[in-house]
Amino acid sequence: MTAADSQAEAIAFLSRPGTYGAGVAGVRRIETHISVVFLAGDRAFKLKKAVRYPYLDFSTLEKRRAACEAEIAVNRRTAPMIYRRVVRLSRGPGGSLSLGGEGAPVEWLVEMARFDESGLFDRLARNGMLERHRIEELAETVAGFHRDAEQKRDADSAANLAQTIAGNAASMAGPAGGAFAAEAITRLKELSDARLAALRPLLDRRRERGLVRRCHGDLHLGNICLIDGRPVLFDAIEFNETFAVIDVLYDAAFLAMDLDHLGARRLASQFLNRYLDAIGDDEGLAALPLFLSLRAAIRAHVGATAARAFPDPAEAHTRRAEARRYLEEAFAYLEPGGARLIAVGGLSGSGKSRLACELAPWIGAAPGARVVRSDVVRKQLAGVGLHDRLGPGGYSAEMTTRTFAELDRRVEEALRIGRPVVADAVFARPEERDRLARIAQACGVPFDGLWLEADPALMERRLAERVADVSDATVEVLRRQQTYDLGHVEWTRIDSGGTREGTLAKTLAALGLMPLSRDSGRGKGPGPG
Repeated sequence: MTAADSQAEAIAFLSRPGTYGAGVAGVRRIETHISVVFLAGDRAFKLKKAVRYPYLDFSTLEKRRAACEAEIAVNRRTAPMIYRRVVRLSRGPGGSLSLGGEGAPVEWLVEMARFDESGLFDRLARNGMLERHRIEELAETVAGFHRDAEQKRDADSAANLAQTIAGNAASMAGPAGGAFAAEAITRLKELSDARLAALRPLLDRRRERGLVRRCHGDLHLGNICLIDGRPVLFDAIEFNETFAVIDVLYDAAFLAMDLDHLGARRLASQFLNRYLDAIGDDEGLAALPLFLSLRAAIRAHVGATAARAFPDPAEAHTRRAEARRYLEEAFAYLEPGGARLIAVGGLSGSGKSRLACELAPWIGAAPGARVVRSDVVRKQLAGVGLHDRLGPGGYSAEMTTRTFAELDRRVEEALRIGRPVVADAVFARPEERDRLARIAQACGVPFDGLWLEADPALMERRLAERVADVSDATVEVLRRQQTYDLGHVEWTRIDSGGTREGTLAKTLAALGLMPLSRDSGRGKGPGPG
């Protein structure tokens, strides 16, 4: 019996409710190009297909068993409540199959606990149910996972990325089955190889700093679910270390790309900015365009390969069309977006941090500008968590001087690698505002300063109602700020007393940016979320 015949028999057996005992009335089957998952009662069983691609080999029973065991191990890091054990599908003396029996193994399966699929983040995103608090919580969850992940300083991440680039091209030309033009495949590989060569010194430094780790490897929205109200990462890569032992920012870039692809550029920007704040690492920004492009290219060839398995021609056509859109996005991420600096200042409660967050997706290439926030910089310098409160020493004159010096440094560093920046701070002193203008001039980029104002009573109310904000500002802090001598504020004044949407619209008009569309297609607005 061939592997294909054996697996066809196994799939038929696992598709029957009676296989799983009493209480299972039906079985739902989910199939991808590399696995079949059977949902039965409160359990799920994953069978790995006997396939071989440029990036994986499940062609023998022993290789499939090893992959099942590896899947349990890597996923228990983040989702121990889901991943239970490896189970054999065995054949008894009479030739019948049994799940978990003692006979000769026919297949090996990953047994998992089922969860409420309505909590999958791809569904939440498509249904408009993701908002800033949830996406920032997800960013902090991912950053926490990366901080704890095993460091792999001996792994050559640049060489692994070169393999990924080559593997993407091979998969597009082979298993993807003619979904992409040969010229496009070749051009993307050439552009990606050239970008990688330029980034090699940076990637080597990051490896030496311990930022190459055993990551998730397939961190898109469909592999995250809300369980007990918290984001849980599952279905990490177990079959290819080239995909899993990677730069932490490359891992996180998958989520930013996925959100952007779904038309939620605002959420993509919020995720990426909070992730960078939580992980405390801006050095990798220069590599972000390549990381995003590679993630889109992977989705392109995986989607095109999966389309070949659909018997319905209409569904297959839809899948191929989406795969081609991913390819277009892979090219677009490599295009220069143009650096510029926008500073958002104002007293506490004026809404400057909210505006900075809302403005970032509109600036430059997807997923938008890097927000450099003084509250975040101050806490990082103090060595505390983003949500920890600082004592008086954290707001001493010396610490404030250090904070703004570091903020200026980060702004300049991002601008010099071509990234747009939104700087967010009170900027009460004229010299703080003047330094930003000089940094922009030195970097040869446009500069705009925005000064937010609102009714003092409204600002006090906003501060009193804040929940889980990085800022430690209180009503008392605001009242002290109101006694400051601000000097002459030359920045554009924005009345922020209205709605979030109204303030953003006024700001976009002041900057000469028009809100074209809520669809995040290339060159359009940041989309819902």
